Amino acid sequence: MSSILVYAEFSPLGGLHPATGSLLFAASQLGDPEAVVVTPPNESDDVARRLGELGASRVYSAQAEDASRILEGVHADALDLAVEQSRASAILAAHTDHSRETVARVAARRGAGVLLDAVGVEAGGEGILARHSVFGGTYDVVSRASSELAVITLRPGSVTGAPQPRSATVIPLVLGAVREPAAVIDSIEPAAAMSERPDLRTALRVVSGGRGLGSVEGFALVEQLADVLEAAVGASRVAVDSGFRPQSFQVGQTGTTVSPDLYIALGISGAIQHKAGMQTSKTIVAINTDEDAPMFEIADFGIVGDVFVVVPQLIEAIERRRG
Repeated sequence: MSSILVYAEFSPLGGLHPATGSLLFAASQLGDPEAVVVTPPNESDDVARRLGELGASRVYSAQAEDASRILEGVHADALDLAVEQSRASAILAAHTDHSRETVARVAARRGAGVLLDAVGVEAGGEGILARHSVFGGTYDVVSRASSELAVITLRPGSVTGAPQPRSATVIPLVLGAVREPAAVIDSIEPAAAMSERPDLRTALRVVSGGRGLGSVEGFALVEQLADVLEAAVGASRVAVDSGFRPQSFQVGQTGTTVSPDLYIALGISGAIQHKAGMQTSKTIVAINTDEDAPMFEIADFGIVGDVFVVVPQLIEAIERRRG
């Protein structure tokens, strides 16, 4: 069974990226899931143990005092060293700014093919296949790297599965001087949390609102349903442009791409740029007064009706079922 390396992105604020578990699960469907991580020395043991719990059979662990402040350089060196030691056939990483930059450096060094923003991976007769949703979700495409090593980034939330916990073997990586120039973060000041709701990018449930909410006051209905479902709140571009919510709430090709288990669209017609950012969701529910709204074309469940009538009834039914 070939080794599949997962680059485990470690946050500057501490902790593994939420997509790490799903990456290791995806790797387990292709071969032997192994992880690579760079942490400060005082956190390496805890992180390695956590990676084992998430399904890694081996953890290539590098330590650097400034691991959380050095961008890409030292991380690429660690990943490159792990590739050499493991003879991996593929690298999987989250489709984030940091991970894309890190794996791209390694791919350039090794002449490896890079497959970006995949929504699924599978073992094929000619190697590892990556599935993509492209051109605003109009087409589903399957690609394969012709190189010996395949480098694949996966859209967070697109792959789900229960990892098999293991007692991982830890393999220390000894790093030398950083091989390439790397920016360094001088200071980190966490932004104040705006909400106790789940993060939009990684939430298992998302409730989004669009033009049909009509106003800032009307958009409160989205938050009410989100609170009941313990969901994140999203918005269409029209809702953002209308000032119902800030741009950080926008779901779509020009906003945030999400792939939750449940996506509920309230008063969203379903412009192609919005669908491109959410149509890989596992279950899609649309509520709209326009029966011809494009959102109904991809919805698993659709209700033609007024959100201000339907949603309060839905909230009441959920609360009643919970007792």
